[in-house]
Amino acid sequence: MAQAQGLGKRYIKAFFKGFFVAVPVTVTFLDRVACVARVEGASMQPSLNPGGRKASDVVLLNHWSIRNYDVQRGDIVSLVSPRNPEQKIIKRVIALEGDIIKTIGYKKKYVKVPHGHIWVEGDHHGHSFDSNAFGPVSLGLLHARATHILWPPQRWQKLQPMLPPERKPLQREQE
Repeated sequence: MAQAQGLGKRYIKAFFKGFFVAVPVTVTFLDRVACVARVEGASMQPSLNPGGRKASDVVLLNHWSIRNYDVQRGDIVSLVSPRNPEQKIIKRVIALEGDIIKTIGYKKKYVKVPHGHIWVEGDHHGHSFDSNAFGPVSLGLLHARATHILWPPQRWQKLQPMLPPERKPLQREQE
C-alpha cells in the first residue's frame, strides 16, 4: 500500500512538472508562431465564409511570417481593429506604404498610403468595415497572416495572395 502511495505521488509530481513546462511553451507558440481562428461575418466573402453559409471558416493565422511586418499586396491578414482595440478583424492588403489607391467611399477619393501603414479592405465591399471607413492602418496593428483554411474539411486549402484587378494601386512606390 505504501508503494502505491509513493507511485501516485511520483505520477502527480511528474504531471505537474510536465504541466508547468507545457503551458508556457504552448502559450509562447500560440502567441509567437501560429494559432487558429474562426472567421465570422460576410466581409471577406467569397474568399472566406462563401455563399452566406451559417458555418464559419476556421483559418490558420501565422504570426511568425509577419514578425518583420513583411506583407504583400493580396495577403489576407488579421489585425487589431483601429476603432475597437478589443476586436481583431481579418482583411486583404490592397496597398502598401507609398502606394496611391483609389478609395471606395473614403473621405478622400485618392489616398497615398503613409510610411509604416497599409490599406486593407474586405472582399465584400458592401459589408466590410475596412480602410474605406478608417483610413490607412499602422503596421503595428498587424496580428498575423491567414495562410490556410482548416475547416470545414471540404474547403481545406492554402490561401494565396490575390489582388482583385480593379483594386490595384494607381501608382506604386519603387520596389
